[in-house]
Amino acid sequence: MDHAPAFLKIVDDTRSGVRELSVDQSRDHLANNPDALLIDVREDSEWAKGHAAGAVHLGKGVIERDIEARVPDKSTELILYCGGGFRSILAADALQRMGYTNVVSMTGGWRGWLAAGAPTDNS
Repeated sequence: MDHAPAFLKIVDDTRSGVRELSVDQSRDHLANNPDALLIDVREDSEWAKGHAAGAVHLGKGVIERDIEARVPDKSTELILYCGGGFRSILAADALQRMGYTNVVSMTGGWRGWLAAGAPTDNS
């Protein structure tokens, strides 16, 4: 997907303040920490077409509004993903600014998850 240069600049400027994990590292974290949450920040229509097995859906458009009700413990490990790893960086940054201390963005996003042959739930 081609992204607008201004969008990519925002992502690049934000990236240095957000920890990133590969798909394999994310899967290891999820396997070793049963309290960790895998959060899909894609749009509703993207989620409906399929998503990572075990993920919860909090789209980027509502995550800041809904996260505290869904995840009140701000030390919970949160692994965010989107389609390719850009929107999840922006969402992770927002959650960090809200006080969440253990937030990462999964590089490669949904496309990386599929390429790795990781388990999915198709709606």
